[in-house]
Amino acid sequence: MNLCSKKVLVTGAGGFIGSHLTERLTELGAEVTAFVHYNSRNYWGWLEESKYLNDIHIITGDIRDYDCVKKALKGNNIVFHLAALIGIPYSYESPLAYIKTNVEGTYNILQAGRELNIEKIIHTSTSEIYGTAQFVPITETHPINPQSPYAASKASADLLAITFYRSFNTPVSIVRPFNTYGPRQSARAIIPTIITQILNNKEKVKLGSLFPTRDLTYVKDTIEGFIKAAEQERANGEIINIGSNFEISIEELTKLIAKIIGREIEVETEEERIRPENSEVERLKADTTKAKKLLNWSPNYTLEEGLKETIDWFSTHIDLFKPEIYNI
Repeated sequence: MNLCSKKVLVTGAGGFIGSHLTERLTELGAEVTAFVHYNSRNYWGWLEESKYLNDIHIITGDIRDYDCVKKALKGNNIVFHLAALIGIPYSYESPLAYIKTNVEGTYNILQAGRELNIEKIIHTSTSEIYGTAQFVPITETHPINPQSPYAASKASADLLAITFYRSFNTPVSIVRPFNTYGPRQSARAIIPTIITQILNNKEKVKLGSLFPTRDLTYVKDTIEGFIKAAEQERANGEIINIGSNFEISIEELTKLIAKIIGREIEVETEEERIRPENSEVERLKADTTKAKKLLNWSPNYTLEEGLKETIDWFSTHIDLFKPEIYNI
């Protein structure tokens, strides 16, 4: 499927990955509608500063509202569903909010897409649903073992999506990114947490557990995975990992970022940043064989290349962040 001139809806389009995807789809010639969360200021998130703003149709609404979602989907060919609550720490505070947004919101997309005969739905998953790796690299057949309310809500949404394919032949593909990073990422994520503290001349970088490993993928590579999944009809009904097939510990990641920035730092473990004992995902490393075979996708950026671009962006946007505050 060629996306040029296709009518495409992106939910969560004002967010980190969603805004990058929206812009890339516009570059490819798609007619893009961006679905962003309704607010009284009519604020469109990261799309506010997009150079493609005049080429994107923006609508506001709530992914939890079925009527609103169905109205947004009407007339589109393809839906990229990225709208979700993603902060793991806050899911301990309000699990129900994650169920309503991540599970019910996904149902709204699937059911409306089914009723409107949408050509393709790309549903966004997360590597968090695997929990701590029981074997590495993690294939798509790895047991689902969520360790946080956030991960449980995303696992539920994934299962709902795959049953819509099996029960109703809804053309849905599940893209499962591992740890995506890059410009515009939330300050709650590990890489922005490290970068913003160092750029604000903090001598001690405050973090949670230092020993878990993560598989980090630059955002430009992640969105190419989404696009290739939409282009491939044979990806229907499939779950596809998007990752780097490389793991690094939080401690080593912190040292690498400090080296790139050119700073000597100390790391301090702060109790409030540590996940509950049985909730921490200790190890993640993706097997991307399926993505290479099915989508002809593999990452183009090395970790160092992606970090340099990310650091450059945060350097020019540092005034938007409050690194002295731990935000769940």
